Amino acid sequence: MTTLIIIALLGFISGSFILLDLSPLELLESISKPFRNKKVIIKQKVNKVQHKKKQRGFKKLITETKDILEMTGKKDKFTAICILSFTLLILGALLSISMANLLMIPVLAAGLALMPFWYIKFTAVFYKKQLNSELETALSVITNSYLRSESILTAVEENIDYINPPVRDVFKSFLSQTKLINSNVNLALEGLKSKIDNEVFREWVDGLIACREDKNLKHTLSPTVSKLSDMRVVGAELEYLMYEPIKEFVTLLLLLIGNIPLMYFLNRGWYKTLVFTPAGKAVLAICMLVIFISLGAVIRLSKPVEYRR
Repeated sequence: MTTLIIIALLGFISGSFILLDLSPLELLESISKPFRNKKVIIKQKVNKVQHKKKQRGFKKLITETKDILEMTGKKDKFTAICILSFTLLILGALLSISMANLLMIPVLAAGLALMPFWYIKFTAVFYKKQLNSELETALSVITNSYLRSESILTAVEENIDYINPPVRDVFKSFLSQTKLINSNVNLALEGLKSKIDNEVFREWVDGLIACREDKNLKHTLSPTVSKLSDMRVVGAELEYLMYEPIKEFVTLLLLLIGNIPLMYFLNRGWYKTLVFTPAGKAVLAICMLVIFISLGAVIRLSKPVEYRR
């Protein structure tokens, strides 16, 4: 009966948000607004105007997930991810109730709800590696053609069939804009910079814009492209160290979770104390909390090597 009541309550709450077209984050901000400190220093006002306020916590994770989905061309799947997250939240609450562990409800529900967003963030690492590899090839062949023809449009047209997605789609859009929308190549190059989130690519586009003003600067493009090769070499050398936190986390996770059934066979009294007493339930809740916090930290640390100016 309790389980049915909780499911009905969660369904009522989610339905109310959908019908009223409200966001949980907006509701929390409006509730906490009267309790905030009214005194705002000039520095905070300047940072707010310049949009320098850093996002943190769940809001930052949501923003990063949206950016990753938009970058990979899967922006329409964000709603499905939110629905999956809410389903896992209910599942976590039901599992905790079935274990008669009330302390576990917020921990397991929140942790499972974050899993889809963490998964998207983790898989973005492999996407960025593939993007950097394709970007290295594309910029290399386009630069060689540009050094010969001194025309970026000609260079892109000559090599567009040899470039693979998703880089190919970006340069196709560039050609379409210069031919069908606006013939201003510098304006198209400025728009090209924001299509790919890569510091070397933006530096390469800045170099192209400078080369259109002074053709003698065209030989500065090749050293810029070589930075992508350096990143690939350094990433290959440090790949073992990058995945070391994941290996350690998985090992410790297996040891921690595996000790619970092992305790059942070795000492039945300890197992009953851990599972059925209030102190044992609190220990299980704390262990689960540490697991989710560690998982978030491991995913945050697992990122490919990137060039920064």
